[in-house]
Amino acid sequence: MKRDLLTVQDLSSKEITFLLKRAIELKSGKDINKCPLIGKSIGLLFEKASTRTRVSFEVGIYQLGGKSLYMNPKEIQIGRGETIHDTAKVLSRYLNAVVIRTYSHNILTEFASHASIPVINGLSDLHHPCQALADLMTVLERKHRLAGIRFAYIGDGNNVANSLIEAASITGINLVIACPKGYEPDPHVFEKATAGAKSDITIVRDPKEAVYKADVVYTDVWVSMGQEKDAAKKKQRFKKYQINSKLLSDAKKDVIVLHCMPAHRGEEITDEVIDGPKSLVFDQAENRLHTQKALLEFLLT
Repeated sequence: MKRDLLTVQDLSSKEITFLLKRAIELKSGKDINKCPLIGKSIGLLFEKASTRTRVSFEVGIYQLGGKSLYMNPKEIQIGRGETIHDTAKVLSRYLNAVVIRTYSHNILTEFASHASIPVINGLSDLHHPCQALADLMTVLERKHRLAGIRFAYIGDGNNVANSLIEAASITGINLVIACPKGYEPDPHVFEKATAGAKSDITIVRDPKEAVYKADVVYTDVWVSMGQEKDAAKKKQRFKKYQINSKLLSDAKKDVIVLHCMPAHRGEEITDEVIDGPKSLVFDQAENRLHTQKALLEFLLT
């Protein structure tokens, strides 16, 4: 039976542990000549611009012996009104899996319901599970554990925050999210994830409270793609949520700083921090490649 990855909660605790272990093995060079995707073709259907997601998937598919096919909706018939139902049915006859990067999460769920091949969420307005897997790997590499880690997320309660909530609830990370009122993570995601959480997941207003004694401090852009209309208002509301050296002084001395990128330097994070010794931002970006290779291997072999 085919498996999809639309949200982090599509994976069990044991499966996340397995994927992270496998990603670390792949990063180390183990099975470097193994090509489990040889003869397989993976579609990349992207409505949104991308650097890390597109490049890491294309390179990962190639390294695993497969073939990637990039599809812009404007260049295929779905951009001219063909239904998601028909597109999913047809692509299922050609491809072995499809990665979709889109605006509405409903497009993903509808596509997956009609596709007979695995569907992977490369990003939607509600979830970013592939990013969360890379985040977990980065923390595990440096801290050697996930359960009990104090993890502070500072900023907009967006798709990244939603996926981090799910990841924390499954792995035992104690997550504190600091955001202004009105910019909280999706309430349905929060309620569902925290109902069975193995850890404490809370929302606060004061970033200093969230960062206090934190092992990990994470941020994302204040204005996500598609939300540019409210950019000026959001930037004003988020001014005190910048990750800078002063804020980090309240965290643990060995704190690590994460950012899913692209970064708007000087807004949500300063140059001094993102380029500083506590930053693992570029390790985190690299780990997209390794976790996605592990995921593709898991779903397709």
